[in-house]
Parts: sequence; C-alpha cells; structure tokens
Amino acid sequence: MLSTVTTKGQVTIPKPIRDALGIGPNDRITFIQEGERVLLQPVRALKSFRGAVKTKGPGSFDEERAHAKTAVAGRNKEENE
Repeated sequence: MLSTVTTKGQVTIPKPIRDALGIGPNDRITFIQEGERVLLQPVRALKSFRGAVKTKGPGSFDEERAHAKTAVAGRNKEENE
C-alpha cells in the first residue's frame, strides 16, 4: 500500500492497516527505526489492559495501586543506596 507524505511530513495510515492494528482517532503510535525500515506500532494505554489479568479473590483498584506504588518506591530506594 502506498501513501504520500504531505508538505508537513504527515502520512495517512491506510484503513486496512488501521483496522488490522486497532488504531483509531486520537490513538498514539510509535515509530521504530531498523536500518532503512521504519516500523509503526500502536501504543496501548494501561486502561486497555484492564481485566486482562485475573485476581485472586476480591480486591480493589485502589489497594492494588497502593501496593504497586510501595513496591516501586522500595525498588527505587534499593537502587539509590
């Protein structure tokens, strides 16, 4: 599939590719350069992964978030000591 670069450096992603990758309006994408090739990859927001992992019993998002923050803070403290 061909697309033309505009004077502003913009390119339209062909609809079949947007559909195949699930790219919609306001989605973010990243460009990865590999030699003379450039790969286009959608950037998924964390909220798109909600429900992807089963929990062990009841839990709340706030509890999990607090636990994650504590774990990250602990790792940062260890790295800086």
